Amino acid sequence: MLSVETQQASPWPDSLDWDARAGEAVAAALALTPWAGLADAAPLVEVAVRLTGDDEVQALNRDFRGKDRPTNVLSFPQVQADLLAGLANSDAKESGGGEILLGDIVLARETCAREAAEKGISLADHATHLIVHGTLHLVGYDHIDDPAATAMEALEVKALASLGIANPYDDQD
Repeated sequence: MLSVETQQASPWPDSLDWDARAGEAVAAALALTPWAGLADAAPLVEVAVRLTGDDEVQALNRDFRGKDRPTNVLSFPQVQADLLAGLANSDAKESGGGEILLGDIVLARETCAREAAEKGISLADHATHLIVHGTLHLVGYDHIDDPAATAMEALEVKALASLGIANPYDDQD
């Protein structure tokens, strides 16, 4: 069973149910991967989404990636990508219990809001895109080269379409 826990560490707009939005985004992304079955697995599969500000994200980005600047989203996988397939055969699944911590996704409000304004889209839609993006990172996807980026973007577009959100890459050259 998939559990998405959302924590607001700094003020984000209250007009949206961020818990529901994050849960939908994680589920939509996970559904398009080879690990879609984790959403219905016997162990609890948990993803944490932290909605915070630029200062905290900058500190995390500096400490974990060596980049001393804020960014829109960071992902911290807790399961190595090559071990994901083995989760289906875990003792926790066989016994009907247990917990798998898939990882953490952290979004920076100021950066996300600025990017959304620049793109002319809502903060909610942009944040949803970034949660989808972060979820794909948690299960091993990356955009380190053009083929990988193209594959990851295609999954993002499909997941967002399932949520009624337009292709975020349409306006890019």
